[in-house]
Amino acid sequence: MPQIAQLAATYSSQIFWVLLTFGFVFFVIGRGMVPKIQSTVDARDKKIADDLEAARANSAKADALEADWRAKENEARAAAQGRLAQAKAEAARNREAALAKTDAALSEKLAAAEGEIEAGRVKALEQIETVAADAAADIVQKVAGTQVSPDAALKAVKAVL
Repeated sequence: MPQIAQLAATYSSQIFWVLLTFGFVFFVIGRGMVPKIQSTVDARDKKIADDLEAARANSAKADALEADWRAKENEARAAAQGRLAQAKAEAARNREAALAKTDAALSEKLAAAEGEIEAGRVKALEQIETVAADAAADIVQKVAGTQVSPDAALKAVKAVL
């Protein structure tokens, strides 16, 4: 094989060009480009770490602000409930006062009405006695055929009632 026979003659030249190519690649890429890429990657990693740390700090601040807001909200809620209870108590006092005033007015009206009823009852009893006396006189006249004086009929009705 002629290719193998040439190998010894071209071997040193191939080694030279392989070394030259790898040297070029090593110095241009390894010494020139890789450090730039590495610095970019390091800068990106540092930026990400800084951003994460800032996010953690902002999250902690947000949590603290939320806790403060919740505390203020709870205070405001408690104050509102206190004011509501106070308003309910005041409304209850006002309602009780109005009920007492209305109850007193109704009691006065009830007493006046009871007085009027009692006066009407007494008057009705007096009229009943008079009517009963007249009716008794008429009955005596119709049944017995005798005339009874109104005073005697009234005395007889009062004695029976």
